[in-house]
Amino acid sequence: MEADLRLKLEQLHQRVDSLKDQINTEEATKNAFVMPFIQILGFDIFNPTEVIPEFICDIGTKKGEKIDYVIKKDGEPILIIECKHWKENADAHNSQLHRYYHVSKSRFGVLTNGHTYNFYADLEKPNIMDEKPFFTLDLANISDSSLKILENFTKSSYNLENILDSAEALKYIKAIRNEFEKELQNPSDEIVKLLVSKFFNKPLTASRLVAFKEYTKKAFANSINESINFRLKNALNIGETIPSKENQKLSSVDEEIETPRFITTEEEIEGSQIIKAILREAIPANRIFFRDTQSYFGILLDDNNRKPLCRLHFNSANKYVELFHNGKDNGEKQPLQSLDEIYKFKKELLSTIKNYE
Repeated sequence: MEADLRLKLEQLHQRVDSLKDQINTEEATKNAFVMPFIQILGFDIFNPTEVIPEFICDIGTKKGEKIDYVIKKDGEPILIIECKHWKENADAHNSQLHRYYHVSKSRFGVLTNGHTYNFYADLEKPNIMDEKPFFTLDLANISDSSLKILENFTKSSYNLENILDSAEALKYIKAIRNEFEKELQNPSDEIVKLLVSKFFNKPLTASRLVAFKEYTKKAFANSINESINFRLKNALNIGETIPSKENQKLSSVDEEIETPRFITTEEEIEGSQIIKAILREAIPANRIFFRDTQSYFGILLDDNNRKPLCRLHFNSANKYVELFHNGKDNGEKQPLQSLDEIYKFKKELLSTIKNYE
């Protein structure tokens, strides 16, 4: 089920990416992107007892207000969906979805721009939609955990109790993760004092606190770097192709604390997965290798430095993908505004493989 769901969502993402520049209205966004998504969930968009477009919903003294879609199962509304143009943010602030949710019988609302789907519930107060979504599906970054959650919203597997049981956990795990990521970037005095108190028994003076904040940042960086490399080696099945950066000789303010010059970032992981998905149309996954360096993240054919397929230059404010369709010695850098734009270079990526045949 999950494999089939992933395939359909990836196909929809390719559709969104290829057609979006031709979609100029919100209505076109609904027809081209959102309706196929509803179909992927298993609902019949041509059955008015199952999928109701432009559902009239009276809100107080306002009559004739309309919800873009109401999804029903066994005659009961289970999902309301409000759509925006694909160029707009899928953000519920000042959105009609809040008002619709209050008068609908559905426990879940979705706000989407066709490529990002934010799922809301009423975990804080009954029948009042939460300000923040408990689950976000991004078609450009479909994780295994996202598929498991989304499967509960499909017609064949819809289970209200299962979703509600996990929704609160998802909401607060996301909130905790956001706070944790803030601490990773800039450890607060509170977290530093908490950690240091576990092993440092002397008074923590102001100067010592400043020093320990720097040490904490370096410790976090090393831990994340090691974790990401381990995940890459396992998830992408690339063995030892990415060098272990924490073992390299690096400068630091303290001889006993290493400071990595670079780490494999989440964007590099996501970008490499997009490229891998494109290349797998022509070659098996076991021929695609990844190698991170200080200046770029490289994708190689057969783990051969003389066979570069492309390089990701994500280490500065301006991001680029370097293509080699004109030969390994004629790299061509193309700017990227978002990771989705990698798909624009599908033809060049696939033609690069032919250079080495």
